[in-house]
Amino acid sequence: PRFPAMASDSGDRHATLKRCLGVLRDARNDSEQFAALLLVTKAVRAGEVDAKTRRQIFDAIGFTFPSRLLTSRQPPAGCPPHTFRALGLTLLACFCTDPELAGHSQILNKIPTFNEVLLSPCDPDSTSMVDDVYQCLSAVLATTRGPRELVTKGTVSALCQAYLNGGHGSERALTLLVGLLAIAEARCWQRDAPQLLAVLSKLSGDFLKAEDMTKFELCEVLPHFIPLSPPLTEDSQGSECLCRLYKGLADVLGSKLSQSQRDPALKLAAGLVQACGAEWIPAGSAGSKFLALLVNLACVEVRLTLEEPDPVEVEGKKEVVTACYVLMEMGIQECLREENPLLENVQKMQLMRIMEEAFGAVIFFLRQVKEEQLQDPFIFASVRVLGAWMAEETSSLKQEICELLPFLVGYARKLFKEGSPAVSLPQAELVSTEGSALPQDALRFLLPGFCHLTAEDRPRDILIAEGAPALLCEYFLQQWEVLTSESTAPALLTSTEMSLQTMCGIFLNLVVTAPDLVRHDKTFSSLMDVLLKSLPLLLPQKHHLVLAANIATLGLMMARILAGSAALRGTQSAKEFFGAAIRFLSQAQTAQADPSSDSLAMALSPAYVSAWDDIRELWFLGMQALAGCIPLFPWLPHAALQARWPQGLAQLLSHIAPASVDFELVTAFQAVLVELARASEQCRDVILSHHGTNWANLYGMAALEQCLAEQ
Repeated sequence: PRFPAMASDSGDRHATLKRCLGVLRDARNDSEQFAALLLVTKAVRAGEVDAKTRRQIFDAIGFTFPSRLLTSRQPPAGCPPHTFRALGLTLLACFCTDPELAGHSQILNKIPTFNEVLLSPCDPDSTSMVDDVYQCLSAVLATTRGPRELVTKGTVSALCQAYLNGGHGSERALTLLVGLLAIAEARCWQRDAPQLLAVLSKLSGDFLKAEDMTKFELCEVLPHFIPLSPPLTEDSQGSECLCRLYKGLADVLGSKLSQSQRDPALKLAAGLVQACGAEWIPAGSAGSKFLALLVNLACVEVRLTLEEPDPVEVEGKKEVVTACYVLMEMGIQECLREENPLLENVQKMQLMRIMEEAFGAVIFFLRQVKEEQLQDPFIFASVRVLGAWMAEETSSLKQEICELLPFLVGYARKLFKEGSPAVSLPQAELVSTEGSALPQDALRFLLPGFCHLTAEDRPRDILIAEGAPALLCEYFLQQWEVLTSESTAPALLTSTEMSLQTMCGIFLNLVVTAPDLVRHDKTFSSLMDVLLKSLPLLLPQKHHLVLAANIATLGLMMARILAGSAALRGTQSAKEFFGAAIRFLSQAQTAQADPSSDSLAMALSPAYVSAWDDIRELWFLGMQALAGCIPLFPWLPHAALQARWPQGLAQLLSHIAPASVDFELVTAFQAVLVELARASEQCRDVILSHHGTNWANLYGMAALEQCLAEQ
């Protein structure tokens, strides 16, 4: 008599529900509480509970009672075995509609139970349990702690299995997986790669077979299941998936499509390029035609959107155009690839022309950008892709790029100074948001282009007028701090080191072409201070040899111009820098046995062999610069003697076969030895004591012979 049937009238239903809640609070035994719960859960399932009533239910029973229901194995007489569990899950699903409760530890510690329900056989009586579990998991995913807890407690694997089993609610499993991967892709793949690969395998198979709109719906879903790491190409199952995706995309893009069909296909292709470069496209005629088609379609899309930009239309197309940028970047790389190229030379020439027109549209669009748009991630993506073009293609669009330089420098400066909150669009960064480079780092993508441009008069003058040297000096300092920070991620270290090397190239161009700027602009005095301190720290770390070569050579070249500055007047930091530079230059060569004769031959030191292609020109330029520094710094010969370089070099040259030393090397050694002998009696004596006159004659070092002969 205490539990009337739930009334049909809304007001009566709420009155009955309130009575049941009172019983829940005051129940004398489990059977009374259970009877009241049946009515409460019936109301919950019917969706008749508002936020206030939901809170009243929670206040009445808390988490303790649903927890007991989940673990109870004895159902009421005549009820299915899972009755208690079903009631408990319904209550938890009700509580989870409150975001505060969804993130509660009492919900998070039920995740293994939710997983278990997903993996249990689902009969018609238990579908509501599965629905409740999906509701709970969706709510947990939306909380701050939820995604991490779901990954660590095995939900990714459970969702994968639920989707692959194809049972009740399997499409909701796929939706949840997409949500989890969007938030925590790296962690998901790190922990559950085999299960996620199995899902990708099914999706790619469905994609290849589908001949209706499902194909285009899958284009939207598939990018979420393409990992950036580990690469799919390393795994046979992954390679099979890539093969199916290639065939499916070739089928789609080779057909006549509407825009709504083409856009998802282009985004999927861009996702594959981000993950695997062009490795998923097979070599041969079909592959090269497909690659050319991809880049062509991307360029057409960019031109259509940006050549006559309608703000409303551009807004709706930003995501697909950003995907097209990824495809254009691949196009640039493939047009430049000489080893095992996918494209024929004719195709390369055609694509370069088409891409030139598309980049003309990008430049046109950027020239229309207003101040208030600068935080837009799409502007960042546009600047980035233009940076990729400027890095490789230096002859075309030169006039247009020169006119855009003030904007590019101003944009890079603004983002760098403000630490912009801009975030990348899904396709804008080649790395995922987890551990990605800071989005304000537009300079990183512009540096290679700036390096080319500073070698030419007009663009160099524009860059100088826009204050680029001062900006680059600040950026150099910041990147140096990133490199030397112990907390920097390895992936970021590589790009930081590349940025520092490229900036050294830019500054070297300015040192050679604009020495007066270096002499009078305080920027370069600040840069010199950084170089003096950085080389001694860097040189002992052999894996940084290329960067050390850049810094040593730049520092020596600048020292010739700034010889009178306070920082270089025999200070401790100057002496440590020159000591490190001498070690870098002096340790490059060694003697080794010549298999073709009994004599010794000149050879590269083992530590320099792998990096020599990258540092050869820098080493010779550094030798030339050091020779120029010796007359300017009276203490340099003593530093060379302390490093035992004149002694070691004299000994090396007197013991090896002269024929093993090429002319360029002889010239470099002679320039330094002559300056040392002229500047220091002690150096001259050391060379003479090692039979310098004899081997100078053998190597054809006429200037050194003459210098040693003078009294």
